Amino acid sequence: MTTELHYLELLEISHRIHARELSSVEATQAQLKRIAQLDGRLKSYATVTAELALAEARRADREIEDGIVRGPLHGVPIAVKDLCWTKDVTTAAGMTLYKDFKPTEDATVVARLRAAGAVLLGKTQMTEGAYVDHHPSVSPPINPWNANHWPGVSSSGSGVATAAGLCYGSLGSDTGGSIRFPAAANGITGIKPTWGRVSRYGTFELAATLDHIGPMARSAADAGAMLGAIAGVDPKDATTSRVAVPDYLAGAKLGLKGVRVGVDRKLNAQGVDEPTQQVLAGVIETVKLLGGEIVDVSVPDPTKAFEDWVDLCAIEVAVAHEATYPKHREAYGPSLAALIDQGRAKSAMDYQKIVLHRHEFSGRMQALFDTVDLLLFPATGVASPTLERVAAIGEDQELLAAMLSFTCPIDMTGSPSITLPGGYPSNGMPVGFQFVGRHFDEALLVRAGMAYQSVTDWHREHPSL
Repeated sequence: MTTELHYLELLEISHRIHARELSSVEATQAQLKRIAQLDGRLKSYATVTAELALAEARRADREIEDGIVRGPLHGVPIAVKDLCWTKDVTTAAGMTLYKDFKPTEDATVVARLRAAGAVLLGKTQMTEGAYVDHHPSVSPPINPWNANHWPGVSSSGSGVATAAGLCYGSLGSDTGGSIRFPAAANGITGIKPTWGRVSRYGTFELAATLDHIGPMARSAADAGAMLGAIAGVDPKDATTSRVAVPDYLAGAKLGLKGVRVGVDRKLNAQGVDEPTQQVLAGVIETVKLLGGEIVDVSVPDPTKAFEDWVDLCAIEVAVAHEATYPKHREAYGPSLAALIDQGRAKSAMDYQKIVLHRHEFSGRMQALFDTVDLLLFPATGVASPTLERVAAIGEDQELLAAMLSFTCPIDMTGSPSITLPGGYPSNGMPVGFQFVGRHFDEALLVRAGMAYQSVTDWHREHPSL
């Protein structure tokens, strides 16, 4: 563990800035210096907005000096995934097609972060169009714990930057696991909110009904503070919910007493490796220690939901890229192009079957919350896989299922999830797990995460760089 400035939690650096023990400018300069020193190797940023960040930091310092504190993010340096529009700043979404695109307005999530006084350090690198592979012209982010290990999928830049101390929090997106995978792989905390909890306006679309925007940070409390700043109804996105946004940090002292945590022991062992099972066993004991109740449940078989996710994602991606594909096919990398071709080949009959299956699976999943408050799942069935192993995923269906069976189905239901680091039993690499909750009950997820992290220190371990 360390108390170095760059590895402090967001709320700790916030406290220091607001108490005027440290200025926002000093914190921002320190972050920019660290980015300059390390990111040539880690490749976590697509664009660094140094001048903008310092201007925002100076403004934050003036406001705080005048007694104006906008909230816990005020003056804190953060980063956003490069699919979020940023006014007058390149937003490429990992695509060469948009390498010169500078939006004329901010995405709603970016506008809300600015309104909360956050300082934008830059845009984090991502896979092409937020799918599985980087465009051949892009250098992928490097896992700061071990360069030979996978850093996660499309939000890997956000995961690497947050874990490596190159920002105090970041935004990611999750369509099939892209907040949860890099959170687990890099040893940080990530929240995939309920679909509709956070506006998608001004974010590049991968698959409209599967896309979720959410925070990635060092702790559950940090992630909760970020979610509070970006959540809520948005007139620019008619799919956002009108369900009121609570104070996500209000449950900090409530713990887990009386909270029922559902565990499907058979599913959580199916194709799940030993290090991940060790972490899950430890989580169960910690839940009991905190006064929570472990309830054995039988989760609906996610196999069909996972298979349907693949085809639904393909169809929705094809729609998202209708204006530019196949017109600009030459600008697309092979993986994203193949997915779009797959989607364009599907019929209306195929789509309707997926919709019906999705509704049935979602209903069965929601029914579980009649008897439990949370569900415990692996973040992925394979703990911190190597790059070599992940490269073979297309030829290994068992590996594919183990990697995706605990993420894609939860995107199909739109349910919220929090991913937390649960230990380092796999060659010293971080291994994560997730709690899944009822729709719009992110407050309980944050509460559970804070309770778990109040008696564990996994989230305070950091890579040596």
